[in-house]
Amino acid sequence: MQSMSNQPARWTQATVYPDMWADPDDDLRNNEDSPEGELATLQDFLTNYRITLRMKCEGLDTEQLARRSVPPSTMSLLGLIRHLAEVERDWRNWISDGDPLPKLYGEKDADFHGAVADQAVVDAAYADLEREQAATDAALAGHPDLGRRVGKDGIAVRELMVHRIEEYARHSGHADLLRECVDGRVGQ
Repeated sequence: MQSMSNQPARWTQATVYPDMWADPDDDLRNNEDSPEGELATLQDFLTNYRITLRMKCEGLDTEQLARRSVPPSTMSLLGLIRHLAEVERDWRNWISDGDPLPKLYGEKDADFHGAVADQAVVDAAYADLEREQAATDAALAGHPDLGRRVGKDGIAVRELMVHRIEEYARHSGHADLLRECVDGRVGQ
């Protein structure tokens, strides 16, 4: 779907509410049960933002995932996936007292620069993200006290959890705009 300005026409798959990404019955983020307690609430928000990022990438081919926003930005949906894998790894450095883990993709912005339209790159990015999320989740599971200070800088676990949520929320907003530029799909 292209409009007269050669931009994709705006659309949504939702039929119940026209401003939604998906109908409520199809939305994986809809949870009838409110989480109990602070840690469960933080984990629920993080999970939902992680799902949102994946939803914004669903149904796109490698070229669409790797498509850059607007020059000179290097941002793309694939770049966001790679970036968040890199960030998850870095958060483990905040927890640890040891030497930092090496970067996944190399120097600054390599996560975005290396986001190219190649199925092997896409597959690796998703695998990297899943692995790094699981590793960071496991590392934090060892620190259930949100007030506990960890790592060389003595950051509170609560602060780290909130920062993770903020990072995913911000990039989910970017993903909204990137996806709309790719094929016009809109929604929360």
